[in-house]
Amino acid sequence: MPKPHTFPFIYNDIKCITISDLKKLGYIKPNINKVGSIRWTDSKGVETSSITVQSKINNSLKVLIIDYKCNNKKSFNYTIPLVTIPSNLGKGKVWYFICPFTYKRCRKLHLIDCHFIHRTAIRGVYEKQIHSKKWRVLDNTFNDYFKIDDYYQELYSKHFTKYYKGKPTKRYLRLMKKINKAENISADEIENLFLL
Repeated sequence: MPKPHTFPFIYNDIKCITISDLKKLGYIKPNINKVGSIRWTDSKGVETSSITVQSKINNSLKVLIIDYKCNNKKSFNYTIPLVTIPSNLGKGKVWYFICPFTYKRCRKLHLIDCHFIHRTAIRGVYEKQIHSKKWRVLDNTFNDYFKIDDYYQELYSKHFTKYYKGKPTKRYLRLMKKINKAENISADEIENLFLL
């Protein structure tokens, strides 16, 4: 009899709904009743799936109603309660989902087995956790070299602030540190990397 597979479930590969995305799309505001859809696309921008979302938020009710088909077969329609707690900064409130299956408070729900649920409902890992130690060392050493174009694009983006009140911003200093690290890697080191 063959040994059962031990491939871990990887959270990075699955679709999810987040509080921050819903706030950006205008679904989470006081006294709102909004209907719309959330769409997921692949790396080429082609839509892979979508769900219908309705938020009902008023003094007596705070819920998110989602409606979707899973694997183009079974339809799902259920209500996800929303709660707020005071911010630890003392200003405003922080929004959370209450997972309808685990009843845990969370800010992200993952599509696992055709249901949007809290990640603790299934044992899984994040993508970086399955890489070998050697891969992680190489990634830490050479990652900045391969992302230098992204760093320059961010540095010269339209609203990037380099200085505030005459001092360099933390974001600018962090970006310059990564760029300097990438530029100090020689071509010989990259060539040796591919010969390993």
